Amino acid sequence: MSERASHSRGAMAWLALCSLALPMVSQAAAEPAVDCGVGAYRLDDGGIVDVGTSRGTSLRWRRPDGTTGAFETQGPAAGVSSPGWTRRPDGRQVRIDCAQAGIDFGGVHGRRLALPTIDVRFTSDGTTLAGRLVMPAGDGPVPVVVLLQGSEHDSAMRFDSLQRRFPAAGVGAFVFDKRGTGASGGRYTQDFEQLARDAVAALQEARRLAGRRVARIGFHGPSQGGWVAPLAARIAPVDFIIVGFGLAVSVLDEDREAVALNITSAGHGAQAMAGAMEVVDACGALALNPVPAVFDRFARVRQRYAGEPWFKDVRGDFCHLLLGLKTKEELAAFAEHLNAGTPWLFDPMATIAAVTVPQLWILAQDDLEAPSAETARRLAVLREAGRPIATAVFPKTEHGIYEYETAADGSRLSTHQPDGYLRMMVDFAFGPVLKPAYGTAVPARPDR
Repeated sequence: MSERASHSRGAMAWLALCSLALPMVSQAAAEPAVDCGVGAYRLDDGGIVDVGTSRGTSLRWRRPDGTTGAFETQGPAAGVSSPGWTRRPDGRQVRIDCAQAGIDFGGVHGRRLALPTIDVRFTSDGTTLAGRLVMPAGDGPVPVVVLLQGSEHDSAMRFDSLQRRFPAAGVGAFVFDKRGTGASGGRYTQDFEQLARDAVAALQEARRLAGRRVARIGFHGPSQGGWVAPLAARIAPVDFIIVGFGLAVSVLDEDREAVALNITSAGHGAQAMAGAMEVVDACGALALNPVPAVFDRFARVRQRYAGEPWFKDVRGDFCHLLLGLKTKEELAAFAEHLNAGTPWLFDPMATIAAVTVPQLWILAQDDLEAPSAETARRLAVLREAGRPIATAVFPKTEHGIYEYETAADGSRLSTHQPDGYLRMMVDFAFGPVLKPAYGTAVPARPDR
């Protein structure tokens, strides 16, 4: 999942139905118009607030310290802010004056930053993709980050706030709609090799557009993008890779680890774990080969355990979706999604190990969708073997590096990202040497 959507899932989220002065260029896109209030603003107190597109008629604000909230732009509650995704008023009013490019953020006025922007169309393997370069003001050389995506169907150009948050912090950003989403052509795919080639095409376009302003350039790969970024870096040279809440295990292993963590977190014992692993293995077999004969075997396993008290806690990343398929007819309708090119057995370790440029992996300690413990362990082995890999684990965070509230029923509600998360990524873009700590995260660095 990308940082822009706190409640999407990992590799299979979509199944549930980030001397050249750049001119402003606009092209028509086959997507809804962006609200006039969208932009990064510098407040009179020196702070920065980003305002980005959200759902419906609401907008979402984000601060560099990770705090975030939403507010309506219409109706009687217009301007009333609520923190995170809580929908509870926080006492702050947000008003935007589009005509004056101004904002009143809880009584503090500000002006929209003039970030030089170019919207473009470029081609990858014969498919036209839509992209956008956003640069910090000025004409000096800066790092540039090519923003990859997670598994979502959303338009990154519409929803990815890093396209402005990075430039507001002095780092250029190239964002693009991956194939089959937003304003880009082609068919949606989870073929990592294809997505890596698309990432390389985006990298080349970013280099071309930014020209002499490029000091360093690299990829940011959130969630599924953590599999894609190292593959792309093996095709075309970059200066760095940043992976957010990604994995160093296969897609099937992700689901297996997620189910195991779900069962453990719910307090079930060894016997329940054994049964749950049998269920998740049946899910994996069906994902690999969604045909009637395999469905019959899957259904028998499901029936054997459906009455167990732990069965409801078999969630994982995609297994719970397959468990909802009751008939072969439903499987047939669902097979199109299962055949979206997902490389279920792809082991990313060899690719990650072969990348010679500095990598930063930022993980969420309490990630139930993409459990981070095994990934952290594997990356530590590579670092100890001399690979230039830094890792940072933010405690008490879930997928997307979001802190959260836990309801009485165990469900989670995202509230904000931890202070230091954005600053760590910005520092790494400028150079591979990190500070000893970023908020609650202490990076494990190759130089230590």
